[in-house]
Amino acid sequence: MSNHQKFYIDGKWVDPAAPKLLDVIDPSTEEAYTQISVGAKADVDRAVAAAKAAFPTFSLTTKEERLALLRRILEVYNERYEDIAQAVSYENGSPISWARDAQAWAGRAHMESTIKALEDYEFSERRGTTMVVKEPIGVCALITPWNWPLNQIVCKVAPAIAAGCTMVLKPSEVAPISGIVFSEVMDAAGVPKGVYNMVNGTGSDVGQVMAGHPDVDMVSFTGSTRAGIIVAKTAADTVKRVAQELGGKSANIILPDADFERAVRKGVEGCFGNSGQSCDAPTRMLVPAARHDEALEIAKKSAESHKVGDPRSEDTKLGPVVSEIQFNKIQGLIEKGIAEGATLVTGGPGRPEHLNRGYYVRPTVFGHVKPGMTIEKEEIFGPVLSVVSYEDEDDAVKIANDTVYGLAAYVQSKNIEHARAVALRLRAGQVSINYPEWDTFAPFGGYKQSGNGREYADWAIHDFLEIKGIIGYGE
Repeated sequence: MSNHQKFYIDGKWVDPAAPKLLDVIDPSTEEAYTQISVGAKADVDRAVAAAKAAFPTFSLTTKEERLALLRRILEVYNERYEDIAQAVSYENGSPISWARDAQAWAGRAHMESTIKALEDYEFSERRGTTMVVKEPIGVCALITPWNWPLNQIVCKVAPAIAAGCTMVLKPSEVAPISGIVFSEVMDAAGVPKGVYNMVNGTGSDVGQVMAGHPDVDMVSFTGSTRAGIIVAKTAADTVKRVAQELGGKSANIILPDADFERAVRKGVEGCFGNSGQSCDAPTRMLVPAARHDEALEIAKKSAESHKVGDPRSEDTKLGPVVSEIQFNKIQGLIEKGIAEGATLVTGGPGRPEHLNRGYYVRPTVFGHVKPGMTIEKEEIFGPVLSVVSYEDEDDAVKIANDTVYGLAAYVQSKNIEHARAVALRLRAGQVSINYPEWDTFAPFGGYKQSGNGREYADWAIHDFLEIKGIIGYGE
């Protein structure tokens, strides 16, 4: 716990400029289990100054030097793997098995993918007598969320280092401990001072200051669309690049020729994974109207098989949602679904009957959800599935695309050519066919109000680079 109340700036663990503490709540007990310091403008200024001072040297390092650094970081990350998993389990309520197999794994997998992408990446290209050069953009502000902390930290830090950038990270103040452990990893790996800096704090007191800072060249933000709009407006005054991965309301189209039992069951599991707290979760299940009731029977059985309970138990499938704010929001939307006439198939308001404390949500399935209902339009961010009927394929595509979001979409069919044709019609940055394995080399990012820019592997490295054309470079 020695670093919980410190920031990591210029290669050292430091105290905040002005003492201010914030409780970190264990969502399974609703009680504080530690405290962090929260920063302010003076802390951001100090961290940005360190990153700015480190940039001229680090930006000129070779690809081989940066690869060696990333490999050292990965080695130390693996040494601290269990500490990272435990931190995520306590701070955001992930069942410990999920924290190990998904949360901590995601950070490792993205580090490995970035290393592989950098090995093959070319930073210059000859076009006749012109040399096109890709150079690091500069000092980067990295703002990450609480729902997939290691996934999003590594998805930003690793490609920024690969590109030769320096950075300041602000983890979510709701789930900050995994970010502190990650900073300990960076320190132990010998990252040059000033290249990586970390300041904890709120979005308004730290995140917005970073976004508007004149010495920050780029902001990479993951979070809600509402917060993303604020970040973009704040960054606009200094005309810096802003890459955003925001909200989603992803449709899962189950075509008539799909393996229906499997498609519905795995659709429920995909929606409920991480307690429903994934921006790309398949939260709208679109099924043929003639098979709607059949889908509800399968979904009900699947939902009720999800064991909800203590995240420290190895056999728990769903832990609590992250906070009281999220719990109350989800409860309000469940009640809204009932009030607007959707059929409550299973679950509903309140905690599961065997739990009397903690931010636990009952795994919930709604049927006969109509396009335009609140639960069909708004991102719920909890284990709540909406099942929607469609009349034909054109109707399914129309419903799927009728949203302000465009982060992800899903298609299920026994006919791969059929599924591919539907996938091409969906307005989303990533479309998954027949529940494939997670691909950390695929581009990840959104259309419309789900953001801009792309993360993962070489796609992410590209976002941290500027393009320079040197004309008359010669043969």
